[in-house]
Amino acid sequence: METRNGSKLRVLMFPWIAHGHVFPYLELSKNLSSRNFHMYFCSTTINLDSIKNSLHEHSSIQLVELQLPSFPDLPPHFHTTKYVPPNLMPRLFHAFQMSISSFTDIITNLKPDLLIYDVFQPWAARIAASINIPAVHFATTGAAAYSFVYHMFTDKDSTFPYPVMYLKDNERKALQAAIGQLISDDDDGAQSDNEENGPEIVEWLSKKPEFSTVFISFGSENYFSKDQMQEIAKGLELCNVNFIWVVRSPVGETININEIMPMGFLHRVKDRGIILEGWAPQAKILAHKSIGAFMSHCGMSSIFESLYFGVPVIAVPLKLDQPLNARFLVEAGAGVEVARDEDGNLRRQEVANVINKVIVDTCGERLRFRAMELSEKMKCEEEEAMNEAAEQLLQLCIKFKEHN
Repeated sequence: METRNGSKLRVLMFPWIAHGHVFPYLELSKNLSSRNFHMYFCSTTINLDSIKNSLHEHSSIQLVELQLPSFPDLPPHFHTTKYVPPNLMPRLFHAFQMSISSFTDIITNLKPDLLIYDVFQPWAARIAASINIPAVHFATTGAAAYSFVYHMFTDKDSTFPYPVMYLKDNERKALQAAIGQLISDDDDGAQSDNEENGPEIVEWLSKKPEFSTVFISFGSENYFSKDQMQEIAKGLELCNVNFIWVVRSPVGETININEIMPMGFLHRVKDRGIILEGWAPQAKILAHKSIGAFMSHCGMSSIFESLYFGVPVIAVPLKLDQPLNARFLVEAGAGVEVARDEDGNLRRQEVANVINKVIVDTCGERLRFRAMELSEKMKCEEEEAMNEAAEQLLQLCIKFKEHN
């Protein structure tokens, strides 16, 4: 996209350092790059290393390293929420806020035409404004969830006007606590050392009937207790469907699948189930015709990816905007939420009931039909929507330059 004098519009992208934020910003960068924008992508070294391999066809995306302060307990490989131990998350957030001087040097030296920034660094917009650079906030969650949270904190005495959007007591408390600590959501985006298992998974799926398999993944920063993992496993046994289950552990901890799963579980499901540790080729799995449902934590990126491939969602929301995303998905007719007890715990029979509903029962056909409708709508509108967004960004920069 060019300005009136024929020069490329230069945009600085500045996401929060969680993979669930980095990858939506990266996809936006790729889309703008293909429309003749020159993109600068600013993040920590560990995050930039995770995206380099995906940029071979995008030469107009330039990576820019953000320097975080060096703390003995926070070495550079912890400069992403994906790898930092949970107890160091507040420390990481503090370090990120201390990167203001590094970001100031970056934007001052690059002098981009536009800054696109994330929710956890409103100070970036103020720095841009101080040197006459316009700034736009790109939200990685949905407008409905944003509206709900704003209403919750500014109008506590009234209910949200759209009743399908609600939080249970335990979800509301968790959201308030999380916002207080500014702990981020994340989705599975980056590949890992386990990526060589991709072809084997696709081959295994190809031997399964159409819509017969449930894919289970809860993002790269969400972990279940042994008891809850066993409830999911026992639910899978009760429903007797094919499955691929991605299991993760916090940084610094290892999982012994044999010890965590119920006695004899792996042997009993060996012909119809795969358990993966750490990583899975999520897009390839969701695109496969054998997948009939995605059991997900309902991070926004995961929802978009599932619907893009026409796969209904079995919702197991865990934190932040995820419960709201799940309710909205159910209302849209493309998902079913797993019922939990009053403490928010999963129970095996409820897990089995929902999987059966989506994979086995005729209800699943309606859910898949609706998911396919939404998929077609997304694919038909994405090019036009991206062109419109690019044009609006161009006009914003042109008007800003005319008045400054």
